[in-house]
Amino acid sequence: MRITLGPAAHGSTYHFRVATDYGGAYGGQPRPGNRSPHPGEQGPGGPPGWPPSPGPRPARRRGPAAVAVLVVGVIGLLAALAGVADQALPRRFSAAQRTRITDWEYGQRWRTLPAGTIFPASVSYGPPSVLGDDPSLMLSARRVGVARPASCTAAADPTAARMLDRDGCAAMLRATYVDGTGSYVVTVGAAVLPGSARAAAAAQAVTGAASSSGLGSTVRTVPFRNTPAAAFTDKRRQLSGAIAIGSYVVLYAVGYADDRPAEPVARDSYTDSEMTSAGTGVARAVLAELAAPVPPPHCPGTPGC
Repeated sequence: MRITLGPAAHGSTYHFRVATDYGGAYGGQPRPGNRSPHPGEQGPGGPPGWPPSPGPRPARRRGPAAVAVLVVGVIGLLAALAGVADQALPRRFSAAQRTRITDWEYGQRWRTLPAGTIFPASVSYGPPSVLGDDPSLMLSARRVGVARPASCTAAADPTAARMLDRDGCAAMLRATYVDGTGSYVVTVGAAVLPGSARAAAAAQAVTGAASSSGLGSTVRTVPFRNTPAAAFTDKRRQLSGAIAIGSYVVLYAVGYADDRPAEPVARDSYTDSEMTSAGTGVARAVLAELAAPVPPPHCPGTPGC
């Protein structure tokens, strides 16, 4: 049998017809996989609506471990910020720290100040009340000599030395003055204590102690040759006292510049007032240098900042 191809088949191969019938380069028709399905026809990926659209995802809960890590991180951040602020801001001192710093400042002065500064060459002080209330009236005393530093045991009476040593006395500095009239001699002794509280306690104990002579516990005198204080020995002390400011206790002993014997001056109110004014006046002048007010501790500038 002889098969004759029709006119449309001449010049075309099978592959060409398949390509053109289904829209290759020249057919203009969409490929079966690219055309829209007919109604009811299954789409290329499955039935209509496939795959199903995903619904809203459930919220993920943070576990206890994650919450703990978050809390620790926040605490660490706050601590770091507090540390930075503490370094950036001036340091603040507690009341106890301020007291220790102030006592330390006081305690350095007896080592660093010259003897001529601790014991001024001349001092002025107010008169006793028996001389009137004239504020312009001032009395004076001049320094006649400065002694070498000594222990409280060597520079004070046994009772006073025991009380001072009990509170930690480190040393005693002494000098002798003569009042402006040349009538009275004053020896002052500055006892160095560890702090203001112990100095106040020691001064109270020394002031309250009594002796058989009525003089009280006090500093030993320091006479100097060729001065009005040349004959001022312990036996010629007439009156004594003690004052504490800062970490120092200043003891004073007052007597006559001449050879009058020791006797209770309390019997003579005028002499008692004059001697007391001379003793306290010189003692306060010494404390004005040793225990001058200390500026409040601040940073920078204070040791330990």
